[in-house]
Amino acid sequence: MTLSGARPVVGISGFAAYLPCYRVNLQDWCRWTGDSWDKVSNVIGSSFRMRAPNENAYTMAATAVLRLIQAYDVDPRRVGYFALGTESSTDNSIGAVIVKGMVNDALRELGAPALGRHCEVPEFKHACLGGVYAMKAAARYVALDGFDKLAIVVCADIAEYARGTSGEATQGAGAVAMLIEAHPKLLEFDLSRSGSASDYRGPDFRKPFTRYVGQTPSLHGQIRDFPLFNGKYSTSCYLDETLLAMTDMFAKDKATDLGATQRWQNTAAAFLHRPYRRMAETGLAASYLLSLAHGDDAQRNELAALATAAGVEPNALAEELREWPQLYDRVRDGHAAQEPYPNTLETLRCLRQHASYQTQVLDKMRLGDSAMLGCGNLYTASMPGWLAAGLEEALAANLALAGSSILAFGYGSGDAAEVVPMRIVDGWETAAARIGFGAALAGAVDLDRAGYEQLHDSLEIDIGAAPRQATFVIDRVGVVEDNGALDDRGIEYYRFVR
Repeated sequence: MTLSGARPVVGISGFAAYLPCYRVNLQDWCRWTGDSWDKVSNVIGSSFRMRAPNENAYTMAATAVLRLIQAYDVDPRRVGYFALGTESSTDNSIGAVIVKGMVNDALRELGAPALGRHCEVPEFKHACLGGVYAMKAAARYVALDGFDKLAIVVCADIAEYARGTSGEATQGAGAVAMLIEAHPKLLEFDLSRSGSASDYRGPDFRKPFTRYVGQTPSLHGQIRDFPLFNGKYSTSCYLDETLLAMTDMFAKDKATDLGATQRWQNTAAAFLHRPYRRMAETGLAASYLLSLAHGDDAQRNELAALATAAGVEPNALAEELREWPQLYDRVRDGHAAQEPYPNTLETLRCLRQHASYQTQVLDKMRLGDSAMLGCGNLYTASMPGWLAAGLEEALAANLALAGSSILAFGYGSGDAAEVVPMRIVDGWETAAARIGFGAALAGAVDLDRAGYEQLHDSLEIDIGAAPRQATFVIDRVGVVEDNGALDDRGIEYYRFVR
C-alpha cells in the first residue's frame, strides 16, 4: 500500500481477555445486604469480579495482551501502535508503555521477539469510552500511516464503589485486548458512518483527585478509586448521549441512501457499554424508538401507535426524540431531578409488552449476554468484552453470520458516546475460535462475606489465591527518597508469573 493508494479496509482480527479470579456471587451478596435478588438478577447480573491485592489495571492489561499475541501468533515486531484505554491508571504520566514493558519482559523470558522500539504508546482516557477512542485511533493509524503494521488496543479497568451505595452491586474488573489490522479476520469497521456525540455534564460521574487525600496505600500501593456518581442523572446522560450518537449515524446513513429502518433491520446484533444489563437494554430499546422516528411513514406510524397505547401524545414523543435537552443546564438551574425523556420512557414501558420488543431489542443483544452477566462492570473493557463473548457464543451455536452487520456502542460518563457499525467478515470462525473468553471466566474463587469485605475495604485478603500461570503481578512498590539513589517513591515494579 502507498500513501497515494486506496485506504485498506481495517478492523479487528482477534480478542483476548483477562478476568481476576476473585468473584462475588450477587445472590450471596443480596443475602448479606438484604437487597432483592429478583431485582438484582434482572437488572444487574449474577456476579462481579474483584482484582487481587497485587493486581491493577496495568497487570490485567499485560496479561490480556500476552494472551492475544500468543493466541493469534502475532509477530510483536510488526506492532507499530500499542494503545491503552482505561480510567483506572495509577500513574498520571504514562500508562501504555508500562504495559508494553511488562509484555516485553515476558516475551523475552519466553524466548520470543519483543514489541519494537518504533511503536506509539498512547493512553486514552474518557471514562468508559477511552477504549473505543483508542480503537478508532488505532484504525486510523493502520489506514493512514501504519502501512503493513499492526495495532494492539487493550482496555483495562477496575470498577469499585463504596459499600452501601447504589453502585456496589455493579463493581467489576478485567481487561480485553484487540488486534487491529488491515484486511481483518473478524470484524470490518465502517468509521465513515460511525456516530459521535459529546457534551459536558458536570457532576455526572467523576473522579477528582481530592478523593485520594488522606488515603494510605495498601501493601501493594493500591488506593480506593470510588467515583462520584449521581445515579438517576447519570442514567439520563447515558440515554441522551447514546441517542445523539445514533442520530449522527442515521444522518450519515441518509446521506448515502441507507435509511434508519434498513439500518435497524440489517443489524444482526448490538453490543453496548453495560454498567449493568438494564441500562444497556434501555439504551438499545430507546435507539429502536429513534430508528422508528427516523424511518418511513410505516415506521413513524408504528411509533405513533406505540405512543398512543402508552398514553403519550405522538407529536410530543417525536419532538422529544428530535430536540436534545441541555442536561447540565438543568443542574445549574436546580432542576436536575426533572426527567428529560418522560415520553420516551413511558413508551418504552409499553414497548416491553409487545412481541416486537423481543425481536427488535432483546434478540439483538442476546449474543454474549449470559457471559457478561457474570463479569460485572468492566468500564472501558465492557463493550469489547461483550463483543468477544458474543462472537465466541455465535461460533459455539454455529451461526452463519458472515456478512452480517452489527453495531458497537461505546459510552463515557462526562459525557460522550460513539456508535460504530461493523461487518462480520467471511471466514470469521477461525479467528473467533481463538478468543478464549469462556476460558478467561474459568477458575473463579468465590468470596464469602468476610473475604469480600476485607478485600473491598483494605485491598488485602488473608487467604489469597495463588497467582495463575502466565499472568503479571505487582512485585513491590518503590520507597526510595532523596538518599543518592533514583527516587522511585510509589512506582510499582512488576513480575511475570510464568
